[in-house]
This record gives sequence, structure tokens and C-alpha cells, in this order.
Amino acid sequence: MLTRLREARLMAPLITTAVGLAVLISLGKWQMERKAWKENLVALMAERTKAEPTNLLGALSATRSPEEDAIGLEYLRVKVRGRFLHDKERYFYAPDPSLGPGVNVTTPLEIANTNTIVFVNRGYVPDGLRDPATRAADQTAGDVDVIGLVREQGKPGSFTPPNDIEKNLWHWRDIQALAASAVPDAPQRVLPVIIDQEAGASSAGGPKGGATLVTLTNRHLEYAITWYGLAVTLASIFAVYAASRLKTPRTKPDASGK
Repeated sequence: MLTRLREARLMAPLITTAVGLAVLISLGKWQMERKAWKENLVALMAERTKAEPTNLLGALSATRSPEEDAIGLEYLRVKVRGRFLHDKERYFYAPDPSLGPGVNVTTPLEIANTNTIVFVNRGYVPDGLRDPATRAADQTAGDVDVIGLVREQGKPGSFTPPNDIEKNLWHWRDIQALAASAVPDAPQRVLPVIIDQEAGASSAGGPKGGATLVTLTNRHLEYAITWYGLAVTLASIFAVYAASRLKTPRTKPDASGK
């Protein structure tokens, strides 16, 4: 058989095809493993959002399993008590398809009995209520209880505008910049997370919480299908090529022995 393959000049294409198939099949297998890993993360996130809220400061110092470490504290449901620093509100651009242009009001919360601050995304208000004076009833004084989902430091996308610190208009979660702008005298007091507050906590006319989108892209199955499909295509192309070569009559030596 090897002799026939050599005669048909198929050895090099066979080796190249075999290497290509090994790579493509390995990539498909890897994507299937990633799919299972991502599904476990999605299940973990869903479990977190429905769990009883845990103490924020305790969660920050707790030891986590390898599975939990894969997404850090993202979407962990937590509770914390403290006093809102309403004069240091920060505004995240957040147009709502049904409600129109607006912002998410993100306010530092001074945690009770500590020297620590955490930013709380209290939720959406339309542009007409961006000015705190238009929602004075919402500017609560004293300690309040906050329950919400943890969000960690964000990353800007390819088309995400830069944060405009001077105009106090933010587009992505740059917690260090938020801390430096709101608490310039002691930014180290600010925890490296933001809490997206749940719905129903604000007074009438205040921010509308509970808008957190719990998403985790999982396209690994289609990636795996693509790699496996390429492997099948490569194998088919080689099979057709090899068949045509093997059908070619062997070259017989002439009378001179050539």
C-alpha cells in the first residue's frame, strides 16, 4: 500500500492532511471542553443571582473554589449597610429603549462602622431626572440597607467611548478612576467592586434598579462545529484527490527499462 501511495505521489499530501486533521479535531475537542466549562459558569451565575444575599465584606475576604474563581465575585448577591454620599453621584450613560435617554446613578456608599466605601449602581433615571434637585425625596440621609449583585472592574469594548470625567459621564466600569474622581483625598478607601442594586429600593421618582443583565456568551458549540466541519471538508478533499491519483494507471517501464 505504501508503495502504491508513493507511486501516486500521495505521501506528502497524506502526511499534511493527517497533521491538519489532528489540529482541527483537537481544536473542536477543546471547544467542546470550553462549552462544558462555560455551561458550568452560567449555572453558577444563575445560582448566585437567586441565592440569599451574603455580607459584602465577608464575601471579599472569603476563599472561593476554582470554579468560583473563574468569574471572581461577578453577580454574587450581597448585602451591605451604609450611608449614601449623594453629593458624589456618578452617571453612567444608559439609554433605555422603552424609556429613552438616561443614566444609571452610581453613588458611593460609606459602609457602616468602617472607613470603607463601595460604589452602588442605584439604577436608571431619565435625563430629566439626572439633576439630584429633581428627585430630592430620593436623597435619603442616614444608614440604609443595600442588596444587589457584585460587578467587578470592567473593560471598554472596541467601540466604547472613553469616560468623560470632567463632564461626569461614564461609559464603562473604571473603578479606580471613579474612586479618584469621587474621593480624591483617599481613593484607597473605595472597594474594587460595584454593587448593582436590586429593584424596588428607591423612592418614587428615584433610580430604577434591577436592570443588571446577567449574560455570558457561549458560542463554543458553533465554534466546535466549525472546526469539525473543516476537518470533514479536509478529509473529503483528500479522499477525492487520492482517489483520482490512485485511478491513474501505473507507469510501466519501456523496453529500455526506463
